[in-house]
Amino acid sequence: MLIGYARVSTQDQDTALQLDALKRQGCTKIYQEKASGSTRKGRQELAKCLESLRPGDTLVVYKIDRVARSLFDLLDILRYLEKAGATIKSVTEPLDTTNSMGVFMIQILGAVAQLERSMIRERSIAGQLAARERGRLPGRDRALSPEDEAEVVKAYLNGLGTYASLGKRYGVSLSAVKRAVYRVTKSADYAKRNKL
Repeated sequence: MLIGYARVSTQDQDTALQLDALKRQGCTKIYQEKASGSTRKGRQELAKCLESLRPGDTLVVYKIDRVARSLFDLLDILRYLEKAGATIKSVTEPLDTTNSMGVFMIQILGAVAQLERSMIRERSIAGQLAARERGRLPGRDRALSPEDEAEVVKAYLNGLGTYASLGKRYGVSLSAVKRAVYRVTKSADYAKRNKL
């Protein structure tokens, strides 16, 4: 039996491309989810998918990085599949774990995918550091001007409004008010002045 698994990392993304490809492969059951692949805990549909596999079943994925986010994760899943008597197949990569060469190839691709993620992360961090050195802070601009932020925080700390009411008054989200209050109350100077 061919069992499909499709995953995208964020709610904004769509699994349609993966689902179409898995259906063309002949998958009779497809598990799908929108979850970050950084940890296995967050991938509940993957857990259900793996538990459903029986001897002779094949787990079909669009790409190997949809099912495993690190080489260790991939090797763990491969061991699980071996115990279950199942195999894995990728639609876009020439992988077939029914033979030793296929297992070797999947391990190589897993290592390459992990290297690529590490390099992207390193470049991202380097870009953020370079931006800071040029005086630019990463992230979006603040919703409140420094003056408005000071007023909002003062009003909140004096009990003159809730996050929601202050957000409404200043035309910003509740989260913007929370972040402003958090920045001030967690600062070292504020903590010293107020003996926190």
